Amino acid sequence: MSDFITFGILSFTSFFTLINPLGTMPIFMTMTAELNIQQRTKTAKKASVVAFITIVFFAFSGQLLFNFFNISVNGFRIVGGVIFFLMGMDMLQARLGKVKVKDSEVKSYVDDISITPLAIPMICGPGALTNAIVLMEDANSFEKKITLIITVFMVMLLTYIILYSSSKIINILGQTGINVMMRLMGLIVMVIAVEFFFAGLQPILLEMIN
Repeated sequence: MSDFITFGILSFTSFFTLINPLGTMPIFMTMTAELNIQQRTKTAKKASVVAFITIVFFAFSGQLLFNFFNISVNGFRIVGGVIFFLMGMDMLQARLGKVKVKDSEVKSYVDDISITPLAIPMICGPGALTNAIVLMEDANSFEKKITLIITVFMVMLLTYIILYSSSKIINILGQTGINVMMRLMGLIVMVIAVEFFFAGLQPILLEMIN
């Protein structure tokens, strides 16, 4: 039971920090500035649903990708650890990789910005996809797999709520508050990165020694 709870907490924490909906808020507000409340709500909902489907798809198709490209899970953990660490470094410095949109191109994005760039790659980026594949490999029971899916759903629901309430949250936290939250999340991501890196490196080193 303890292992089951630990897996659930790890899944929720890692997905929430990697997706970082609080960091996405300012970009979401900027890109939906010309939309009314109903259109903004629809955009947030569609982006969250698309991101959820994409993450679940990659979680279940991860093993097929491994077999097709002859990639080991441990190698993927090492690469994932490096990706997470670099993302954590940027977050620790309150520096996000923003999607740049020229003023002249904003209106063309309004039609379907919920899919790209909001859902992919801002919400559902390389870090979240890597995390989904690795955690699904670690989910060695049916209960853990269900827990992983529920966890992703909960994070996406929170992401939708945060984006929907973005105007109020930004006014409450302010830019300083958002930067502080981003730094805390960055620290958590870096710790997860170290765990992933050495979890993948240890079996490879043992195999080389043997």
